[in-house]
Amino acid sequence: MPKSADSPLRADTPDAEASTVLDAAVGAVPDGVARPGQQRMAQAISAAISSGEHLLIQAGTGTGKSLGYLAPALASGRRTVVSTATLALQSQLVDHDLPRLAEAVAPVLGRRPTYAVLKGRGNYLCLARLDASRAEEEKEPEGLFDDGPKWVAAAGRMAKQVTRLREWAARTDTGDRAELDPGVDDMLWRTVSTSARECVGAARCPFGAECFAEAARQRARDADVIVTNHALLAVDMAMTFDGERRILPEHELLVVDEAHDLTDRVTSAAQAEFSPESLARAGKRAGRYFGNREGERIDEAAEALRIALDAQLPGRLAQVPEQVSRAVLLVETACQAGIRAIGQIAADDPDLASKHQAKATLQVLAETAQRLILESDQDVIWLETDDRGRRTLVVAPLSVAGLLARELYRDRVVVATSATLALGGQFEAISKSLGLFGRPAEPTEPAESDEDHEDEAPRWHGEDVGSPFDYPKQGILYVASHLPRPGMSGLSDAAAEELVSLVEAAGGRTLGLFSSRKAAAAAAEILMSRTDLPILLQGDDSLPLLVRRFKEDPATCLLGVMSLWQGVDVPGPNCQLVVIDRLPFPRPDDPLTAARSAAVDASGGSGFSAVSVPIAAIRLAQGAGRLVRTSGDRGVVAVLDPRLATQRYGTYLRRSLPPFWYTTKRDTVLGALRRLRADSEAATA
Repeated sequence: MPKSADSPLRADTPDAEASTVLDAAVGAVPDGVARPGQQRMAQAISAAISSGEHLLIQAGTGTGKSLGYLAPALASGRRTVVSTATLALQSQLVDHDLPRLAEAVAPVLGRRPTYAVLKGRGNYLCLARLDASRAEEEKEPEGLFDDGPKWVAAAGRMAKQVTRLREWAARTDTGDRAELDPGVDDMLWRTVSTSARECVGAARCPFGAECFAEAARQRARDADVIVTNHALLAVDMAMTFDGERRILPEHELLVVDEAHDLTDRVTSAAQAEFSPESLARAGKRAGRYFGNREGERIDEAAEALRIALDAQLPGRLAQVPEQVSRAVLLVETACQAGIRAIGQIAADDPDLASKHQAKATLQVLAETAQRLILESDQDVIWLETDDRGRRTLVVAPLSVAGLLARELYRDRVVVATSATLALGGQFEAISKSLGLFGRPAEPTEPAESDEDHEDEAPRWHGEDVGSPFDYPKQGILYVASHLPRPGMSGLSDAAAEELVSLVEAAGGRTLGLFSSRKAAAAAAEILMSRTDLPILLQGDDSLPLLVRRFKEDPATCLLGVMSLWQGVDVPGPNCQLVVIDRLPFPRPDDPLTAARSAAVDASGGSGFSAVSVPIAAIRLAQGAGRLVRTSGDRGVVAVLDPRLATQRYGTYLRRSLPPFWYTTKRDTVLGALRRLRADSEAATA
């Protein structure tokens, strides 16, 4: 594969052995030890870089996958982009892993490798919008807020945030929202940030020379390793024209960490929506730049849209109703009229930035309307309602696999890694969702020239490097097969009794993962009434605070819903029981899931098997993965859904989990929990 001519690391650094770089990195970690899975991972990635073949690599908890992919990347001399799904991992890489790694490998490479973080423009303070907000406050009482001065006056907390934001703006070097601590509300941040569509460009902006987003892009262009996120990766793919990337710098290696989340994040990035409220706000912002007639047309279109949407039931719209279609057409026409009325914007226009942003907002709404009018069979359309009864039309792609197939693998080697990629013990489900439609290659096959595969699907192979943990000895997977199949009404009486028995045997130490807020709340109520244990329920306080309290007291139980299934890391004896109330299949009324399942059914397959079961497998594996976080952890994953033991797909789901010792015997599990509790209490006595 072609090498990037401007790769800063390759410019003066020969290829090094990945094992040498990895040894140096591990040696720099306190009590660092070589991990076989990490070494296998580094070797597999080095081989993929050399052959140009894409790699799906499952690395279980405890493998140390960050060093496992960073070491061969630096050893290769290729400029590398690392894409993550969560801000937590992004921060871990930039604030901890890369600084330590760069220092450790400098003697091996002959120079200290550089790194930078690159986020979407909306994450950086926009000086033009900040300046415009000050000017608007002088002209109008509303200032930053569309909801009016009375609301602002009543919101003392928000007013304090405005002051703090402006003080921070005067001293920040990066303008990165993540560095603003404490943070500010999303609504306030939107008034002082901008999207790529709204940005006038550094050359035209009076603040272009000081732009934080442009400075971040320049740091990325100069870096050996660029850390970004899946959302920006999706935008980069969508904006690649004639092979030229518009967002990310040219690079030769892309590492997709948390790859099991990539298709969902790309789908979200390709999703569009509008509502009567968003249209009215856009008209109000743009209204000062055109006449009353254009403003009235937008207001009329917003009201027509409101009436049309209020007449519909929430959910998927297999076909857009005629009344909604007419309203959407009015929206598109009104937005286009507003765009024409604003016209060309002169470079010396004193309202250049705010006028461009107002016009860009109308353009986005017009394009969304056009997309809804077309009703492509490659899009899914649905109607959402918030807790205040406001309606929003949403349109999203039926599948992003085609986009990934066309753009993800262009002119670079892609390494996709996660602890959950081999679903049912195989990589095929994940590979298809990632646009790898070709057959997996055998790792031992000789690499063929690019010309031989020019018209074929990208070549790839999958590898599972395992985990350093001894799962059969460290954990038990218990399926309560004697319970009735769970219903949709929350927690059954039998499941509640089972939960109480398990939690009492464990003496607390329980992370409860529930399929709905109703079930979680019912479980909390039962445990509080039947035990003397401290019970924490998600939503009662901020999640970081709840997790901290869970870590501090071994008798505590923390109960919650889907956001607890990933990212909660509580090693040690305070989390010895993970309870899952039901198999985490997607809701049958979820518009995207329903549409994707229907498409598979229509082609002669099983939508449930092809869509719902893999989703459940990923979620279940992520949830069960909360139990064993270190080599010293012991405990039980208890699933209160008998289908994991009784249904055919149960075998597939169990194969997607770490290889815990498996049982359906209740007494065996209760005895094991009591022994673990006694051992833990004795150790702390």
